[in-house]
Formats: sequence, structure tokens, C-alpha cells
Amino acid sequence: MRTNAMTIDVFPAETLVVTEGAGPGDPISFADDLMLDDVYHLRAGAMTQELGLLRENNSLHRADDVGNIVHLDSCLTLMGPDGSTHEVLILVEVADGLAAAIFFLPLGELSPDADYRLIGVERHAATRRFAEAACGSFARGTHITLSDGRMVPIETLKVGDLILTRDAGTQPIRWIGQTTMRANGIFAPVVIAKGALHNEDDLVIRPDHRIFVYQREDRIGIGRAEVLIKARHLINGTTVTRRSGGFIDYFQLIFDHHHIIYAEGISAESHLIDPRTRPALPEGATQTDHGHQPHLDYEVQDQLIASAKAAALLRRASQG
Repeated sequence: MRTNAMTIDVFPAETLVVTEGAGPGDPISFADDLMLDDVYHLRAGAMTQELGLLRENNSLHRADDVGNIVHLDSCLTLMGPDGSTHEVLILVEVADGLAAAIFFLPLGELSPDADYRLIGVERHAATRRFAEAACGSFARGTHITLSDGRMVPIETLKVGDLILTRDAGTQPIRWIGQTTMRANGIFAPVVIAKGALHNEDDLVIRPDHRIFVYQREDRIGIGRAEVLIKARHLINGTTVTRRSGGFIDYFQLIFDHHHIIYAEGISAESHLIDPRTRPALPEGATQTDHGHQPHLDYEVQDQLIASAKAAALLRRASQG
């Protein structure tokens, strides 16, 4: 597996169109083509599509045979009819120096029943906001296992505390990040209910945060015991769910290297520092990107397992 690969859910630009302004019917576009105060509407029935990307030489490319460059063009701010604000990232696929396709990635939820007025266009915020969307994060209240076996709430940890890791003994925390976000869209957490993966209590994490499972029996048929899987691929509507609404405090734990640690008694990754996530960190948080670790090779590809069955299969596979 290529660990510089990622998959994001985006809308084609044609699904968000001007209903009031300079060009009625025009789709959302890149910064140079946009007019402030234009009003946009999400087409009824608009569906996201998966966009596979690769990081190469600090650039994003489509993860297919074409391999076109994909630019993070801008971060837009839209205002809803109730005065609420919504951020949208614009991604532009380029071929032969021309825009081949435009996509948008809402950082919250857009409704097809509402009109949204464009009130802000920031060219330099897109990379940072994209990085924040990639951050692996635990919710406030998550219990993390210390070197002595005690489990303590993540918000009580401090830099220098020794944390138990799966493969590297005990390791000191080098930096702790904390952000408060609206719990909707790609920032709405996944809740893995108590016991779903032998966890001691509910585990609340960001959708792309990865869980590590050791299978005593290969029930999902991938040919190996170790599994690294994103929380969003475990959602089944019962024991693993998505929780939207309100605000949520997220915490990131950074070590000298990327590790598998223990949260609510189950294995989960620490925060990974790489070219995608680095722009979300304050200057001086850490000096270098994390190098490759063997456990990163164990990630389950999106298409290899049905989400509705994943949690139950992995729970049975990891039982003693």
C-alpha cells in the first residue's frame, strides 16, 4: 500500500450553482472567477464522489492512471439564510495547464433547501483547513493509557507524560493540540460504542482516525493479522455511528514518531505528521515529518470491506 494515498468525498462543481448574482446558473468555481455576494444553491439530489489523491513532492495528484495535479485553490465562506457560516474548499484538477475539473469539499453540511451567499474568498487558508480536516483526533473525555497502565482523560495529559505504545514501549508526549469545531460535515465524530471493539467505554474520534486491530482469525480475508482501518469505514448505524450537531473539542497527541497507542483500551493511532497535516500545526510544534512505520502498511483499502459488517467481523476476529 502507498501510505501517501488518501480518499476524500467531494462534490462536482456543477452541483452548487448561482441562483442570484452575476451569472445565474454558473457553477461554483476557482477564486479568480468568483463574485462576492453571489447566492448559491446545492442541487437537489447532489451526491458526493470519491476522489483518490496521492501526495508527491508536496503536490497532490489524482490517484489514477491519468495522475493530473489537483490544486487546493481557495477556502470560501458561505452564509446561510439564518446567518450561520459554512466553509467550502475548492479543488481544481489541472491538465495541460487548463482546469480539467473543479470540485468542492464542504467542511460542514450544506442543505439543498437553503441559499448560501458567498461572503469570503481566502486563497491562503485552503491548505491549512485541508490539513485540519486530515488531523487524527480524540474527543474530550477519551481515556488514554499511561506507562503505568492507568487510563486518564486526554484533557488532563501534559507534554512529557509517558504513554504506553503497542510497539515502542513507553514514549513521551512532545506536543498536544486542541481545537473546538462544529460537529458536522467532515468534522462530525464517529462514536464506537462501548464493547464494539472490546473498548472500555464509548470511543469518540474523527472519521478518518485509524483504529488498529490484531486479528486472531482473518475474518475479513485480507491475508494478514494486522488491520489499520479508518473509523468511518466501521459505521454500521448501531454499534458504530456518526454524531452530528453542536460543537466538539478535539485533541491531537504528537510523539517523536507515529505510534499505536491505547484509547479506551483499544489500539488507535497517534497524530501523524506529514506534508498534508503539517500546515495545521503551529510553528515549532515539531521539527520533522514522521518517517514510515510498519503499521502504516496494514491499512485496509476502502473497497475491501463492507462498512456494515466491518465492526462485527473485527470484534469477533480479535477475540481471545
